[in-house]
Formats: sequence, C-alpha cells, structure tokens
Amino acid sequence: MSDEVKQPLWTGDYYNEGADQIDPFDTLREECGVFGVYGHPDAASLSYYGLHALQHRGEESAGICVSNSVNFNYHRGLGLVKEVFDKDTLAGLQGSHSIGHVRYSTSGGGGLTNAQPLVFKYKGGDLAIATNGNIVNAPQIRRELEESGSIFQTTSDTEVVAHLIARSPKEFVEAAKDAMNRIVGGYAFMLLTHDKLLVTCDPNGLRPLTMGRLGDAYIFTSETCALEVIGAEIVRDVRPGEMLILDRDGLHEDRFTEEHRKALCAMEYIYFARPDSDMNGSNLHSARKRMGSVLAREQFVDADVVTGVPDSSISAAIGYAEQTGIPYELGLIKNKYTGRTFIQPSQELREQGVKMKLSAVRRVVEGKRVVMIDDSIVRGTTSRRIVNLLKEAGATEVHVCITSPPFKNPCFYGIDTPDSRELIASSRTVEEIREEIGADSLAFLSYEGLIEAVGGEDRDSYKGGLCMACFDNDYPTQVDFGGEEKFGCGC
Repeated sequence: MSDEVKQPLWTGDYYNEGADQIDPFDTLREECGVFGVYGHPDAASLSYYGLHALQHRGEESAGICVSNSVNFNYHRGLGLVKEVFDKDTLAGLQGSHSIGHVRYSTSGGGGLTNAQPLVFKYKGGDLAIATNGNIVNAPQIRRELEESGSIFQTTSDTEVVAHLIARSPKEFVEAAKDAMNRIVGGYAFMLLTHDKLLVTCDPNGLRPLTMGRLGDAYIFTSETCALEVIGAEIVRDVRPGEMLILDRDGLHEDRFTEEHRKALCAMEYIYFARPDSDMNGSNLHSARKRMGSVLAREQFVDADVVTGVPDSSISAAIGYAEQTGIPYELGLIKNKYTGRTFIQPSQELREQGVKMKLSAVRRVVEGKRVVMIDDSIVRGTTSRRIVNLLKEAGATEVHVCITSPPFKNPCFYGIDTPDSRELIASSRTVEEIREEIGADSLAFLSYEGLIEAVGGEDRDSYKGGLCMACFDNDYPTQVDFGGEEKFGCGC
C-alpha cells in the first residue's frame, strides 16, 4: 500500500468542502445524525439544539423541516449547525412537528442538493425524509426505478425510499413498510408528512435511535446526549424492525418486520458516539473506560505515563491508567480550531498535517516510556505520525494500544471506510503494522474483551448484540448484490 496521502483542500466556501479528500488524519469519518420532534410548539428550536449536540456526527450540512399540520417550512445549508441557522431562520420555521439532520457526505455526493431533510411532493402530499446510515442495495433499486421511468434529483439513498413510497398504490404507512422491507442495510429513518411522523430503524438495529419525552411531546434522536441538552427524559431505544407512528391520536407502536440478529455498530461504542451518550443500556464513557481496563489486563506494558489520542480515546486511556497504576497524563493536545481555517497552510505544515491538529506536550513525555491509547488504526498513516510526534518530543519508547480489534473489512452500513486494500490490517500482521507505524510495541483489544467492555442489555446475546463485521467479516445482512452493493454512508 502506498504511503502517499492526498492533501486536503483547506480553502472553500464552507467548512469541510473538501470532505471527499483524504485528511492527514486517516480516522474513520462520522456518519450522520437525525433528530425529530412531534407535538411541541418550539419544534424548530428544539431541533436546532438537538442537532448542535449531534454535530460530531456530521459537519458538512444541516437541515430542519417543520410541519404546522398544513404546510412545510424547511431550511438546509452547508456548514455547521450554528452557521446554517440563525434567529431569523428559526423564526421562519413555525410548526409543532419537525425532523432535522446533520451530514457528512461519504459514498453519496456532497453539496446542497443532497443536504437533508429531503423534501418531496407526490400524490399523497408533501413528504420529508431524514436518515442516518446506508442502503446496501440502493444502486440496484435505483437502476430498476430509473429503467421504469423514475427521475432522480440527488445521489442520496434517501431518494430511493421516497420513490418506493410514491410509486406504491397503498396508503402512506403501508407504503413505507413495503419500502423498508425492500431495502437492505443499516439505517434510522424519520419520515414527516403534514400530520404524521414515522420513525423506524433497520431489522438489525445497526444504527442507533432513541425515543424521549419532553412534556407531551415525543423526541427522537441518534444519541441520548441530544435529549439531555433540551431537558428531555429518555424513554427507550427504538427497536430493530420497529415502526413508530405519531399522529393526532398519539403514538402507535408497529413493526414492518420481525427483529433479526441484534447488531448495533461496535464503532459507535469505540469511536463515534459522544461519551455522555447512552446506548443499549451502556454509557459510552464507562464502556470506553472498561475497554482501556480490559486492554490493560490483556496487554500490560511497563511504562511511565499513559496518554490518549484526543478526543475519543481519553476515556479508554483513563481506564488503562487506573487498571495499571501508571499515571495518566495529557501527553497529546488537540487543536480544535485548525479544521475551521480557510487559509492555505504552508507547504511544510501540509507535509506534517498532523501537527496542525495535534501537539505533543514535551514536558510530559520527554525521557518517558509512553503508552499511547487510540481507538483504531485505519491506514496507519496517522498512527505513524503521532508516534513520531511523541518521539520528536523526547519520548524514549512509544507503546501503542488500540481499543478495538484490527480493522480489516469495509463497512456497508454507514461508516465511511476505505477500500479493504487501503486498510493496513487487511494485509499486514500486528508485527508488520508495528514496524510500519514505528512503535516499540503494538496491541489490539480482543473480540471477547470488546464485548465484555461494552456490556449493556445484550451482553449475553450473539457477539454481545454488536456488529463487528469490520473486524471479523461477519456481516449481519446480505452485502453482495452482483457488484451493485454500496459501501459507506449513502444518506
């Protein structure tokens, strides 16, 4: 595999305009985030704050669509939530029902055309859709629809579902059920009409979705941290294969199919979700601390300090330090603002792109044996550069400990992963990866250790109720559609 990395485009009209470029940080990209409200007079404002809490799940675009039971009002834009919406914009979004979305474009195209919620007019009236995830067989369905006369306006998987609903002779709810049974993948959908909100997730529960209450209103979100922000109480997770229907008569619990093997994405626990969120009865910060603790028991390293790669690995580093008794220190500091610059950096900084986002604390690591905790290794370029940062700052040894098994396989369910040929663990042994990144030792968390650390309500079910296909190639759904299958995130 070539070590050459395309440099990102740091100039542009909006943040992350060059999101399809390979970043000096070869970490996995977030998916998307969805937020819905039914029955609250300030639905748009609640959605704004909810999406702000979900900003880590998507930074390219944001949108909110509101229904006042007669008309839709919606606004979408490129950039962060706080850039897309202001006081005047929100004031124009009047209504008590809403759906919102934050997005990272991955396998779907970027730009405003694909920003969600997508809004359609069809024979049944107005329809808005927001989703998080990926439909594996979307290219196949899209081709069939186009051959029968459908015209698509976007490259988003979400539009495929809209066409399936629009072409159905059945009423809206039954048409939506048929559409969900036609698609294969990992997804959380919110579908809004003038008087109804449908909320559903895939039969395996691959993508997270939680229901909350705020007074008489129902709230739905990708992560519970968004409920905390608006003062809503957590009710429960939306169950795999479930379809919740909200209308003037209240909440109706229904299903479009039976629950299949429970398989919530393991990377939500390892990397994606905010540490103050809960998923499946397990708090993310606590789960990550346990990952560090279990990793310490499995792969103890005699060292002077433990440090975590910010931000997702801080919790695990604390757990590793507590388990071993080795002091935890802030050996690496993240510059949170470099991604916001529109100024073209110097050639020297572009060649050492990691230094724009991370700095080693020399007084902490100089002359020390350092255990560096990180959540995953994708291509290996970032790990190598961070190891070099620490050694340039005077660390005598750098031992890399990863709180996940080796990442070997592409994701079909909503994570932006490279081709398997670009995943360093798919073609190299642990020792070869260690040599590649220049570490003094390298260790990965075991499958069993990951399941133990996550815990939660499904700890005793198959693989702890987790999808770990990116580690073990055991996909919970069909992924082969004659070459028309789709990787990454298509929302």
